[in-house]
Amino acid sequence: MIAIKRAYEPLSRDDGTRILVDRLWPRGLKKEQLHVEKWLRELGPSNELRRFFGHDPQRWQEFRRRYRAELKRPQVKPLLDELLEVARDGKLTLVYSAKDEAHNQAVVIKEILEERL
Repeated sequence: MIAIKRAYEPLSRDDGTRILVDRLWPRGLKKEQLHVEKWLRELGPSNELRRFFGHDPQRWQEFRRRYRAELKRPQVKPLLDELLEVARDGKLTLVYSAKDEAHNQAVVIKEILEERL
C-alpha cells in the first residue's frame, strides 16, 4: 500500500516506511522531527517546473504532464524502483511539504508507482 502525507502531520505507527520526495527540505522541521528513513530529493520536480507550477491548481494538469516526463529520465528509474520495492514489502508513505494535499508531486509519484504495481 502507498500513502502520501504532509511533512507537518504527526508521525503515525500506520505510516510504514516514510520517504521524503521533495527537492527542498520542509521549512522549519529538523531531521529528528520528520522521521523519514530516506530523502530522495532527486525525485522532486526540477526547480524550473516548481517555479512554473507555483502550486496553482489551474496549472495542475500541465504540471502533471511535465513532471511525468521528468520522472522518465534514466537517472530517476532506480529511485522509482527503490520505492516500488519498499511498497511491495509493506506500507510506503511518500512525505511532501506542500500545503495542497491534492496537487503536489507525491500525488503524481503515487500514481506512477500504482500503475507499475
